[in-house]
Amino acid sequence: MSAILQSSSWQASLALRFVQRAGRTAIVHRKHFGPLRVQSPFYPENEVCHLYLLHPPGGVVGGDQLRINVEVEGGAHALLTTPASGKFYRSNGRVALQQQSLTVHKGATLEWLPQDTILFSNSHVQMNTRVELAAGACFIGWEMLCLGRPASDELYESGLCRQTFELWREGEPLFIERARFDANQPFMQCAWGMQGYTVSATLVATNADVEVLKAARGVELDIDEGLLSCTLMGDLLVCRLLAHQGETARLTFSRVWQEIRPLVVGREASVPRIWNT
Repeated sequence: MSAILQSSSWQASLALRFVQRAGRTAIVHRKHFGPLRVQSPFYPENEVCHLYLLHPPGGVVGGDQLRINVEVEGGAHALLTTPASGKFYRSNGRVALQQQSLTVHKGATLEWLPQDTILFSNSHVQMNTRVELAAGACFIGWEMLCLGRPASDELYESGLCRQTFELWREGEPLFIERARFDANQPFMQCAWGMQGYTVSATLVATNADVEVLKAARGVELDIDEGLLSCTLMGDLLVCRLLAHQGETARLTFSRVWQEIRPLVVGREASVPRIWNT
């Protein structure tokens, strides 16, 4: 039985490297194994490379392992997103792994803006993201985690997700977060935890200041829709969101990103057209 489960698991990896060439960011290295792909890049801003990450199976099951490595060389600017929500389905007793390693060199910019990730009931997931920044690098990124699909009456009644997000600069930690979402623990309902919300999301942006913080706080969120907080830690903006629906998180963080991008990156927001489909 274990051999059958092993053979039916997807082992997938994707490695990308971006450099600046003739005033435009180009992909100079692209290597994939298994069901991880990218679409052809878009250049709605001329210099900036917009790229969509694809996972053709559409969902992840227990035993699957997805590994993504992105490197942005000095002077390059890449914006990465996904065409749809990521999905982790019911586990077969094994852990599904998603490992993401992002490296941004001096003078480079990376905007890491995947759409939300949905955890189905009985899923067992380990999600790790580590961002390595050189001095003078710029990063805006978010992660949005949806526990079940309550709008479709698919509740997160059982399951476990361990999530880590680490942001480092020149070998020093800027932001390290570890979360454990266990459907059977009081954390899901307590006032000090999820408070009954089913969506947890975090946005971070480097090179921030008080003006960036004001811009982020200018995005209003109806209290019935969720809770949004924005904090400045040195030059790092950290925004946290609790919501009932993934769409609330997507729309809210999109608005925050559009407000802060001109201040952080020096460019007006160019919304990926895939978000409008």
